[in-house]
Amino acid sequence: MKKVHLTVDGAAISVPGGASILQACRAAGKPQPTLCYLETLTPVNTCRVCLVQVTGSRTLVPSCSRIVEEGMEVATDSEPVRHTRKVVFEFLASSVDLSLVDAETREWMDFYDVDPTRYGPAAPAAPAGARDARQAGHHQVPQPGWAETVAQPAKIQDELFVRDYGKCILCYKCVEACGPDAQNTFAIQVAGRGFDARISTEFDVDLTSSACVYCGNCIGVCPTGALIFRSEYELRNAGLWDEEAQTVTRTVCSYCGVGCNLELWVQDNRIVKVTSPMDHAVTAGHLCIKGRFGYQYVQELGGPATTPIDMVLAAGREGGFVEP
Repeated sequence: MKKVHLTVDGAAISVPGGASILQACRAAGKPQPTLCYLETLTPVNTCRVCLVQVTGSRTLVPSCSRIVEEGMEVATDSEPVRHTRKVVFEFLASSVDLSLVDAETREWMDFYDVDPTRYGPAAPAAPAGARDARQAGHHQVPQPGWAETVAQPAKIQDELFVRDYGKCILCYKCVEACGPDAQNTFAIQVAGRGFDARISTEFDVDLTSSACVYCGNCIGVCPTGALIFRSEYELRNAGLWDEEAQTVTRTVCSYCGVGCNLELWVQDNRIVKVTSPMDHAVTAGHLCIKGRFGYQYVQELGGPATTPIDMVLAAGREGGFVEP
């Protein structure tokens, strides 16, 4: 493939034609912050934290979706880039709970000295269903002295996963994974407009009544914990989730002959969640309902629960929750 020559922060590099600026930056050893980008999904450039400056461009451009051009000059650490990324992170953090973003994102937020509190204290959480009932075009009356948020009660409608949309940044990853990039189920989409936009099923029906097939691929791509395993959600609430005490074992799914690879996350000799490696040619991080959630036969609970984790997992399977 024909090579394209450009400079990134003054360093001359060449990348294959068709590569994005983000890929060129990574090839040059210049990692960039991302939230809505994932190698296995079509870039939709919604989060805007990967913006870079291109000489001759009227505005900053999203590096995840802009294709490199011959002779392009890219700046990733100019004053406009730093200021814009700081403000974008602050807007997100002032309205969304980012407590479960990965360590790399937290490092970027520290790097840009992000201070969401300067917009004021967070507004109270909306009652259950209030945000879903808002109509597009009907702007809410602002509350002076508060920073508007998307805080709301988590939606728990089944034993498999939880939708905690107080953590949703509308990155579209779940929509893309449910739609044309992976599952082609199209059970969810963005509803509403402006600050009232949210992820919703058709006609806002419960997930159990929607087109969802519970593959869980939306969980696998969510960058903020807005979509989370029921087991992880309840263990976190009980103060028992401990990633340092967990082991991750790569294995092959036993349900059929496709050969999907699984990553079993084990804590206290219990599987607490299942993911799939992004670098596996068969799955590219995606699974079906059996591969992602059908692991109970490995650890069927018999008799009384003997450990706090057993108690929480057993309660989750019964649709309840038990404090250890």
